Formats: sequence, C-alpha cells, structure tokens
Amino acid sequence: MAEKRRGIWGTIHWIWIRVGALAGIVFVSWSLLAYRATSEARAALNSDDGVEVTDRADHWRFAPRQGMSDVGLIFFAGALVDPAAYAPLAHAVAERGYPVLLIRLPRRGAFGGADGALPLTRAIDATLGVPGVKRWVASGHSRGGKVASELARTRAGSLVGLILIGTSHPRDFSLANSRIPVTRIFGSRDTVADVEKVLEVRRNLPPDTRDVPIDGANHSQFGYYGFQPGDWPATITRAEQQRLTLEAVLSALRDASSSRETQSGRLRKTHGLTP
Repeated sequence: MAEKRRGIWGTIHWIWIRVGALAGIVFVSWSLLAYRATSEARAALNSDDGVEVTDRADHWRFAPRQGMSDVGLIFFAGALVDPAAYAPLAHAVAERGYPVLLIRLPRRGAFGGADGALPLTRAIDATLGVPGVKRWVASGHSRGGKVASELARTRAGSLVGLILIGTSHPRDFSLANSRIPVTRIFGSRDTVADVEKVLEVRRNLPPDTRDVPIDGANHSQFGYYGFQPGDWPATITRAEQQRLTLEAVLSALRDASSSRETQSGRLRKTHGLTP
C-alpha cells in the first residue's frame, strides 16, 4: 500500500514538473511576442535626412543632423520590452534637435537587469559618445523609470531633469529633496502602473513635480509593442498617446535647455555612483 502511494505521488510530482515547465515555456514565448517591437518601431531605427541613428553595443544614439541642442535625453526601456519599441519616440525627439541615447538594459531589465550599477554605467559611457552635449535629462518607461530615478539619485552634475513615463517609481527611495525638475506622464487606463500607485509615490518626488495625466492612455501604448499582460485597453489611439507623450517630453527638454543653472560636473566625473 505504501509503495502504491509513493507511486501515485511520484506520478503527480512528475506531472506537476512537466506542467510547470510547459507553463514556463508558454509564458516566455508569449512574453517574447507581447513585448516585441513592431515593424513601425524598427523602421525608426534607420537614419534619415533629419536624424542619424547609430547602433552601439549597449545603446542606440539618435543624433540630429542639424541644430543639435546641448541638452540630450537618456532613455531606459520597460522590463522585458524590446528597447527598439521606443525608437519612434527617440527619433521624434531627435528630429526636434535633442540627441537621444536609447539604452539596452541587461536581460531587458528583467531578473535583476534593471538593478545595480551596470545600467547606470552603460548610460554614463554612452554620453561620452556625444561630446557636444553638456546636460542630460534621464527618462524611462515602467521599470525603466526606476533606472532613470536611480541615475537622478546619483546627483550627477550633468543631469538636469527626470521624466518618468507610465511608472510607479521611485518606490524604494526618495528624491523629495532633489533639485532636479521632474515630469511624470501617466495614463488613466494604465493598470500596470495605475494612477493610484503613481499618486502614492508622489511623496518621494520634489514638491514642484509636474504631473501630465493622459486620459484614455494605457501602459502598452507608451511604446510600440504588443498588448502587455495586466493592462487595460486604451480608449485613444497609440498615435495620439505618443503625440501627447512627445509634447510632454519636449516641454521638459525645453525647460532644461532654458535653465540658467550652471552645470559644471560631468557624468563621468561622478561616475554616476555618488550617493
């Protein structure tokens, strides 16, 4: 009888192991499809008459061919999302004269890839390839907002702004005493970083933080990729959501460009790791 029970439990254990393995395979396969950049996004990785796109090992650089500002944008993708999904936004920002560095996070920001010094170091090193830019604004979507907040937390001398898009970060530390201007862009239909969570972390940001809510916007449409699990359907088009996001990003960059504060430090000098 005891042997029979062991045989039954052994069979059940065998079944659960294989069901779990199958579920893991299905989840990974689905995620790769859901977070894959669209063909429209990949088209934005190509250079054109207005923007030169350079593919580096750890990032893409979008550089205006004419009239480049001395303020640039560092952008971090959301966890698991193909960073190319943000190429249309990066390309559009560069068309307006602001160079953009679209950073590749280790393991796409998952399994600890968005944590530690490596993402910050990648961003810092990337700025060295744009010597004409003296000031930078950090930005990120979802989990990428955490990395951008970490970069702001370093108090790097060349950082003059922070733009948080569809994210409930920073949750684990406070930037309330930071002098860096902060802009938050979030959607009313975002149920991954929902409005309640976004408003809850308001205490961790400077009192003059600018909030830009977008009615009808969801989480997925802040990039050009598939529908993200856990999100709600948007009630506005991706094109409209991207247009409003671009307007808010450009507004923050214009404010950084017109700032009269002296930015004497370089990101490399502080190495982005000063507490």
